[in-house]
Amino acid sequence: MQTAIVTSSYRGDFERCRLLCESIDRRVTGHTRHLILVESRDVALFRSLAGPRREIVDERDLLPFWLRPFPDPLSLGRRRFWLSPKGPPLRGWHVQQLRRIAMAAALDETVMVSVDSDVVFLRPFDVGWFHESEKVRFYRRPGALAALEPGAREEHRKWSRKAGQLLGIDRPQETDTGYIATLIAWRSDTVREMLGRFESRTGRSWASALAATRTLSECTLYGRFVDEIEARPDRHSPGDINLCHMYWTGQALGAEALHDFAADLEPHQVAAGIQSFTGTDPALIRRAAGLA
Repeated sequence: MQTAIVTSSYRGDFERCRLLCESIDRRVTGHTRHLILVESRDVALFRSLAGPRREIVDERDLLPFWLRPFPDPLSLGRRRFWLSPKGPPLRGWHVQQLRRIAMAAALDETVMVSVDSDVVFLRPFDVGWFHESEKVRFYRRPGALAALEPGAREEHRKWSRKAGQLLGIDRPQETDTGYIATLIAWRSDTVREMLGRFESRTGRSWASALAATRTLSECTLYGRFVDEIEARPDRHSPGDINLCHMYWTGQALGAEALHDFAADLEPHQVAAGIQSFTGTDPALIRRAAGLA
């Protein structure tokens, strides 16, 4: 199956995204191209990362004209929000999800491998791992939400409830199955059918339906669609193998801690991610990843 790698990013993650690109070029095989999706004002900055198999995609080529970014005056313009007549202001992480969904629906490739821009590949990896005969490996972890801390658990359950509402799933209203990971695969034909479901249920364009809420998890939308609506076991092979070792919260990691973190990958894991909000120095991540 032809497979594209897709990353949604922004200027605050540029150096981390550069590391991701270098690690893909050095350690990842089997993909047709790598697409980086960014806001219009960031296209020129990210264009330095483009190459023979890497393209920078302007969100204006993916999203409707009525969804537009503006500086957030409360942050003195450092942060952005996206305004539309369809719903409340959206933050960058909401819009990054909309870009990924739109890109998946537009792909010629059968499979989209989504990888966050703060991820670095540490081991050789062929994206063909996601193909199992004619099926695509589908990440799902039963009971994952029940294991979360109470605050995070409630947020994930809100995402599950909203996904059920958008998809027209009456029962159960929510599930404890987790679908969120930083390195996963989607089928483009499944995404197109999922968007058709949104539109038939809401009577609106899929972008209008999703832009109407800030309670949004694209992985949960896709996961509940595959699990409870699609009914195509010939398309997906479910499993709970998480390929990426993540550091989600906490203080910035120093050189020694990063070395230990990188060395702590499970045998099946091929990448590591240091959440950008931790403030960990990309130069230290570069050295720990063996890219210096």
